Amino acid sequence: MENLILKSPGFENGNEIPSKYTCDGNPTSAFGGGGINPPLTIENVPANARSLVLIMDDPDATCGKTWDHWFLWNIAPETKEILENSVPSGAIQGKTSWNKNEYGGPCPPEGNSPHRYVFKLYALDIMLDLIPSASKDDLEKSMQGHILAQTLLMGLYGR
Repeated sequence: MENLILKSPGFENGNEIPSKYTCDGNPTSAFGGGGINPPLTIENVPANARSLVLIMDDPDATCGKTWDHWFLWNIAPETKEILENSVPSGAIQGKTSWNKNEYGGPCPPEGNSPHRYVFKLYALDIMLDLIPSASKDDLEKSMQGHILAQTLLMGLYGR
């Protein structure tokens, strides 16, 4: 079996995330992160996967903990792409560190060196039964023992 792959036509792995996908791309957003989610493409999902999970976070956050920017679960395993500024039909968005159930783009403090923003994709052997107010911790606990494959895509952003 081939490895699970997550890519973006918006940026290359390890390179800078364009500002349109950050708080600088949409400063009038109604919440902290702003921006619109970048387009993502998914390849080589295991045939026995029942759902996909996507987590985007910032392990370099200056608040002393990883900052949760976006996470989705119960993405259909047939999903080949997540379009820019969209959520796959049927997927559930969890509550981010901004206390919102929607994408919050990279928004590191001005003057910081670029932060790493990690998009983690998981193929699971189950559908998850979580409420939309679930935290990333709740999501990660419910995934334990059910991960068939995983991969990541990392982008950088500094201000």
